[in-house]
Amino acid sequence: MRGVRHRLTWWGEPDERAIVLLHGWLDCGETWQFLVDCLPDWPLVAPDWRGFGGSEWPPGGYWFPDYFADLEALLEVLSPSSPARLIGHSMGGNIAITYGGIRPSRVQWIVNLEGMGLKPAHPSEAPARYARWLDELQAPLPERRYASLDELAGTLRRRNPRLSADRARFLARAWSRPVEGGFSYAFDPRHRLVNPVLYRREEAESCWRQCQAPVLMLLGEESDLRARLGPFGTEAHFRSIFPRIEVISLPGVGHMMHHEDPEAVARHITRFVAAQS
Repeated sequence: MRGVRHRLTWWGEPDERAIVLLHGWLDCGETWQFLVDCLPDWPLVAPDWRGFGGSEWPPGGYWFPDYFADLEALLEVLSPSSPARLIGHSMGGNIAITYGGIRPSRVQWIVNLEGMGLKPAHPSEAPARYARWLDELQAPLPERRYASLDELAGTLRRRNPRLSADRARFLARAWSRPVEGGFSYAFDPRHRLVNPVLYRREEAESCWRQCQAPVLMLLGEESDLRARLGPFGTEAHFRSIFPRIEVISLPGVGHMMHHEDPEAVARHITRFVAAQS
């Protein structure tokens, strides 16, 4: 798509009515597997965003509007004749709801797992942000290596104790690539560079307000991201923005809810989708 080779993971036979699963930052489409195992037998497809998983690493770097264009190109292939049905997590959820406001007629419904945006940035932050970006461009790219997949799986469980051992091993394999001396993450390490462009929340929320599709937003009660957002991560805030939204807080899960308790996530998605029929 758009000059960058993208990997797609399919569940079921390819179908124009397939539900499109949009993964989050540093993730890949394959790790929707836990949720897929708990959903009805729907046709599902998950792309790897550019620079993640099995998709190519563009030489020109990464700019957020490219994801909107990538999604539009993808939907022209996957859902050319009808509005798309989207499930997105984190970055993927942000892309879904923003695209839903940019192209309101192109989206039938959205399930958003903690795609909540970032805190507003102040213009005074710009000089230091640009300076940090220039410094990072001149430094060696950070690339952590692990001697084995078990070592990586152990690291993932220490970072998120709510992950089971089996799921951590699955994630370690899906998120890694073999390198000399062991394994490294599959994503392009340039994703870890600071974004020189300040986040403009006012613009994002302006797009969200134009989204006419029904939205189910699931929030983790133990989410660290939600805690960092403060008033911008509350149920009331999102209800004040989206014309047609249902917001549910899930107990016992954090930001990676579809990895931690996919059964609970699937129950709400199944009910929501049935109500849209």
